[in-house]
Amino acid sequence: MATLLYRLGRFSFRRRGRIAAVWLLLLILLGVGAATLMGPTSDKFSMPGTESQRALDDLDRQFPQAGGATGTIVVAAPEGGKLDPAAVAPVVKEASRIDGVTAAMDPFQTGSVSQDGRYALIQVQFDKAADEVTDEQKSAYEAVGADVEGLRIEHGGEVMGGEVEVGSTEALGVLVAAVVLVITFGSLVAAGMTLLNALIGVAVGMAGLFSLTSVIELTSTAPILALMLGLAVGIDYSLFITSRYRQYLAEGLQPEEAAGRATGTAGSAVVFAGATVVIALVGLSVVGIPFLSVMGLAAAGTVAVAVLVALTLLPAFLSFAGKKVLPRKQRHTGGHTAEDGTSAEGFGFTWGRLVTKLRVPLLVVGILGLGALTLPAQDMRMALPDAGTAAEGSPAREAYDLTSEGFGEGFNGRLIAVVNGEDAQSTGAAAEKATALIKATDGILAVAPPQLNEQGTTALLAIIPEAGPTAAATEDAVHDIRDRVADIEGADIALTGATALGIDVSKKLADALPVYLLLVVGLSILLLMLVFRSILVPLKAALGFLLTVGATFGITVAIFQEGHLAGLVGVDTPGPLVSFLPILLIGILFGLAMDYEVFLVSRMREDFVHGADPQAAMVSGMGHNARVVTAAALIMTSVFGGFVLMDDPIIKSIGFALAVGVVIDAFVVRMALVPAVMSLLGRAAWWLPKPVDKALPDLDIEGEKLNRQLAAETRDKAPVSV
Repeated sequence: MATLLYRLGRFSFRRRGRIAAVWLLLLILLGVGAATLMGPTSDKFSMPGTESQRALDDLDRQFPQAGGATGTIVVAAPEGGKLDPAAVAPVVKEASRIDGVTAAMDPFQTGSVSQDGRYALIQVQFDKAADEVTDEQKSAYEAVGADVEGLRIEHGGEVMGGEVEVGSTEALGVLVAAVVLVITFGSLVAAGMTLLNALIGVAVGMAGLFSLTSVIELTSTAPILALMLGLAVGIDYSLFITSRYRQYLAEGLQPEEAAGRATGTAGSAVVFAGATVVIALVGLSVVGIPFLSVMGLAAAGTVAVAVLVALTLLPAFLSFAGKKVLPRKQRHTGGHTAEDGTSAEGFGFTWGRLVTKLRVPLLVVGILGLGALTLPAQDMRMALPDAGTAAEGSPAREAYDLTSEGFGEGFNGRLIAVVNGEDAQSTGAAAEKATALIKATDGILAVAPPQLNEQGTTALLAIIPEAGPTAAATEDAVHDIRDRVADIEGADIALTGATALGIDVSKKLADALPVYLLLVVGLSILLLMLVFRSILVPLKAALGFLLTVGATFGITVAIFQEGHLAGLVGVDTPGPLVSFLPILLIGILFGLAMDYEVFLVSRMREDFVHGADPQAAMVSGMGHNARVVTAAALIMTSVFGGFVLMDDPIIKSIGFALAVGVVIDAFVVRMALVPAVMSLLGRAAWWLPKPVDKALPDLDIEGEKLNRQLAAETRDKAPVSV
């Protein structure tokens, strides 16, 4: 591996113009493809094999007129007043005239008026799904009632959902990353080159992703996750190789040779670090939820591109930059200096020796501290997000709050029971029994009379719970309803709605999690066994990850669900975590955790293989890579942290959890607990049973074969004395 990458690095260094031209051409072609072929992203949420999805599919078949997106216009009279039908009628009429609206229902005819007569709900039915409603239609919908005086009018419903837009808040993360790079390298050239390389990789990955939207259905959150991860790992991988290049330059190697060796050694670590991230992301496909599979595959694609860019385009950039990647004062001086440009031994060596002395206290304090942070995770609740957790002041949130004020929170989370019978008689009888049983269920406010399709074989029951869609009481009511109607004979009854969907997706994810963990962790441990040729090092890496993910869940629950310090991250209304956050977080964090494990421990392995004793190898690994890993973690944290500033609650929670997870894993687990364990294990850390050692292929990650080959070539070229 190291020899192959060494040759690739030198080739890219020598053919810098061609390599840069190839990537530029690819970027242009994919950019044109994205501009011409890009289709709309989708917010469709499907879960094959669940009861709620079965009910939705039945609705699409039996009630096609209700298959499009719905909107709810909330109308309120001034305090102390009542609504006049004549004043509401123009609002209904205006809504019905919107292009694509099949019906706008007068609340005085449907009975959607509050008991005090002050509030009313106008139900608006579109002919297309929410992701197919145009921006012009949405604008027209939001403008309904704008000219009506004396009434408060808010616009809600699923039609208000839109694509998540990337704005200036994410650029803050890139700006912080640039500052960290300048401080780390002490060179604007090195920092700018590293950042440019990563940005090109992200641009290529995103352009390719959007080019595919004409043939695949891409969820609106998938590009955000791909951008988030592509930026973070792209900068980190380039940072790691550039740092090793600077080290070889400082040791006196010529630029081309330094680039080749940096690509061969650090590049090997990048390949396997990237592979663990890709495995974790692609593994999301085993869950069986289409939108989650798309998110994982999209992000995995951008990570793979980031690896390719780091191995090919970066050496070309290094060729253009030459020794300018070093601080100005080092470019024309000899001597052996560290890659940070300060002294032969920086803080990393000091920290490594300190860890050796304090390894037992560090392990005790670290494990107990992370264990304490995990405690809030015991109360974790999961659900699908609703408008009640949207940013205060947003149209969807205003409509949600006004509906709750006038009718109760249950009207924001209506449930639907779909009754399917063999004939009209059995369907009608089953619908009557179901209505009676559902009305008698605790937590249910009302059940509307059954609506039958033309054949009378399918009935729709609209159910209003007492509490909001994410309330525990509503979840209990869903379970009770399903238990009560299960024994009704003569028809199949399926329950759906926001709460039911959330319950089903949470259960499906919980069932898939053990399989996912077994697949991803198992493959990654095998991969790390190949990298480190050790049994204990991969196991230690996996156990450290459990500490990371537990503490991350605990902190996220404490802030986003329980509301502690929620205002600091812009959380207006605490609530359950989005259902797919745990498995998504586990997958991404596992990949990133293995990144830092590979970066740190690969250097320890490298020095150990080249003859250093285990303690010295640990200190050397920390000394040479602690600064790089610190910078990489700060960059990842800043990139993920930039997404915390977004209003979308899903993206905000993902960005926050990833940022916190990176901080915990890099600075507590990898920089403190890992070297402490390595110091305790000593030579045993590198133990591998001989049969396993013979069975595993030797990929030469640490570059031992490469060093022997280069040494032999040097001897062959040396002049022979006579």
